[in-house]
Amino acid sequence: MLQQILTDMFIEPELLAELNEDQKQTLFFKMREEQVRRWKERDAQQVKEEVGSKRPKKDPAKSVSWMKASDGDDWVWVMGDHPEDKSYDQICDGIMAQRAALQAQKEAEELRAKKEAELEKRFSAVHLDPELVLAAKEVELREEEARQAAAKEQLRLKEELKKKEEAERCKAEEEVRGLEEARAQQIYMDLKDVQKSRQHQDKEDKEDKAWQETLRKSKVADQRRLSIAKQTREDYRRRSVKALEQGRVSSVTKALGGEKPALPPKPKPRNLTVTSDVITQKPGVRRTPSCSSPERIIQWFRDEQLPLRAGFQRDQSRIATWFHGIISRQEAEDLLSEKGPGYFLIRVSERILGYVLSHCSQEGCKHFLIDATDNCYMLLGDQLSFSSLVELVEYHEVEALTPSGGEQLLHACGQSGGTVDYADLFTRV
Repeated sequence: MLQQILTDMFIEPELLAELNEDQKQTLFFKMREEQVRRWKERDAQQVKEEVGSKRPKKDPAKSVSWMKASDGDDWVWVMGDHPEDKSYDQICDGIMAQRAALQAQKEAEELRAKKEAELEKRFSAVHLDPELVLAAKEVELREEEARQAAAKEQLRLKEELKKKEEAERCKAEEEVRGLEEARAQQIYMDLKDVQKSRQHQDKEDKEDKAWQETLRKSKVADQRRLSIAKQTREDYRRRSVKALEQGRVSSVTKALGGEKPALPPKPKPRNLTVTSDVITQKPGVRRTPSCSSPERIIQWFRDEQLPLRAGFQRDQSRIATWFHGIISRQEAEDLLSEKGPGYFLIRVSERILGYVLSHCSQEGCKHFLIDATDNCYMLLGDQLSFSSLVELVEYHEVEALTPSGGEQLLHACGQSGGTVDYADLFTRV
């Protein structure tokens, strides 16, 4: 674009209006340099031509000096910056009005010439009545007074014809002038209508493009929402069907299994004693999700969760590998970080009466609170409930923890260091 401007030495007013002051000064300096370069090339060409024609050499040295402004810098005038300069719309209106006036003037001249030809043809062919001339001659011969009367009558007729001709000329001139003004106004309005129609068309094109883009984005957003809703319904349906199937299998297993087996023996690494007394759930104990002490949490687990065999495998022969005692969030993350993505554990919360499912994924460790109220277990915020922790684990070994599908229980994270962290939950002091 700059090369084209320097070649033509001209810039459109619309493009000039889009430039800032620095860009304008840079453009003017480039145009000056281009002018000086052209002058030097022309002088060099003239010198070559003079040498070829063997003419006496002339001093090719020329200099260009620029008018200085009050601040000492080169004086520059930019059209539109001065308060008295007309705007671009005013200049365009002036050009259109000038074109309309010239067109109307041309049409008026043609009409004026046509009227002039008609008048000349009409009045040049008018002659005096021969009878009146003959009568005047006879009267002149007979009587001088009669000749004078005839002369006066002829003069009167000529004056009347002249006045009539002048009146016709004035009328024709007024008609031509009126037509010229009307035509000029009509041409001006036509040009304005064309300009407005172009501006309106450009505006409609821009609005249509913006509307099409908005419609496209809206359709994409609607399609995305429909896809998410469909996926959510499918996930909920699969989870509901899976939960129902697992609930039926659990109920059948319990019906065929008979009574629950006794508690497992004490863990081998430590000399722990496990009571063989039958443990029954105390109906008067009421749990609250508020913060509790470790003693309160242990008492809750022994009174309410141990009768439900929370933390045991499905056959209730031993404690599940993924079950852990009261450990902190950081301790759980340390255990999982040693394993890798896909490993998980369920620990007794150190703050509330409930459990926490800790899972290691590609993004890091995530913790899901398990609500253990009403003798059932469900992830906080989820709609699926399970009769035991092992059912919850088995379900999420197949189905993801979240709708995104990035968290699945693949490997159980067991104890570390040859010791167990749930001994205080099963040992009575």
